[in-house]
Amino acid sequence: MSETISRPFTFVKDGIFYFSRRIPKELRCHYTSSRIAFSLRTRSAKIAETRARKAADQLDEYWYHLRSLATELPGKHMLRQERVVGSGTNVQPADVSPSSVLLSEAVGIYLQLKGKGRPETFHRAAERACGYVIDTCGDKHLGAYTKADANAFRDALIARGLAGTSITRVFGTVRSVTNFAASEQGLSLNNPFAGVYYDRTAGVSDRISVPTDALAKVQHECRVIDDDLRWLVSLVSDTGMRLAEAAGLTKEDIIREADGSLFARVRPHPWRRLKTKGSERDVPLEGEARWAAERILAQENSSTFAFPRYNKTDTTNANAASAALNKWMKEYVPEGCTMHGFRHAMRDRLRAAECPADIVDQIGGWQTDGIGHVRCP
Repeated sequence: MSETISRPFTFVKDGIFYFSRRIPKELRCHYTSSRIAFSLRTRSAKIAETRARKAADQLDEYWYHLRSLATELPGKHMLRQERVVGSGTNVQPADVSPSSVLLSEAVGIYLQLKGKGRPETFHRAAERACGYVIDTCGDKHLGAYTKADANAFRDALIARGLAGTSITRVFGTVRSVTNFAASEQGLSLNNPFAGVYYDRTAGVSDRISVPTDALAKVQHECRVIDDDLRWLVSLVSDTGMRLAEAAGLTKEDIIREADGSLFARVRPHPWRRLKTKGSERDVPLEGEARWAAERILAQENSSTFAFPRYNKTDTTNANAASAALNKWMKEYVPEGCTMHGFRHAMRDRLRAAECPADIVDQIGGWQTDGIGHVRCP
């Protein structure tokens, strides 16, 4: 049988097999989509069939569990009502406020009110973080979670192999969701997910700055190849911009002044938000960054974007840019160097040139207290 023929629960895209299965209507309330789809990471039909069948079996078992929770509990009329209110896993202890909500409901409140106009990543982060809590401790009322639950949650995250910084982000999201929902419901909550101890440095590696000789090699190759991907590399390499900041630029964001100098106006767009308020700034375009900007402006196409290939949807696809460019750079930079290393290298270069610290911060958008649009002279 041909390797490209789709097997049960699979489809093929660019030669890669993907799993796909529609979620039963009665269970869609538990999901954010009507279908589950993900890459099986193989081009082999035989391997894809095995992996798809395993995933389908896991879903069948879990869906049976969900359906069981929805059934009437035998002997429910015999339960002591003063001790338990409700049934199934979503049991509400008698000492929990009637206005309390389940964590799954808290996520809905949080995203409905705070998620408006926020990117999809914001929604996914809240759903994923609280999903971890529910997987570990169950979907409880906010006031029913204990410090023991929070510690068990921490241990589960560590067991997943998350670095200290990732655990910090997950806990921060859970605290935000629970505190916000509690405030909206008028609950007095002593948040058990606050003050949980773990090693915040575990699994964290220092970012590697791109060395000067490697920087020269990469920039030389960019001139030789001379395409939009290499323009993006050159732009980042001599500005220190975050990759998403550069990939989300429009041609109008590249501004030519009366004296012929160029600068990039980094500002928030509907398709690309900025990391902090201090990230909004003007960045001078010199060296290879100026060459890249001139090549971008010289292009005769109808797109308003500097890099159309990464702005085909309503969100700048910086992840795709990062994957492609990091892979290309491996041949020219030391092991561990990535596109983000240009940002660290720019800070080192500005310091070596004795550029004032406040100007260094403004060029890179490192200052978080708010900055004016100042360009290094």
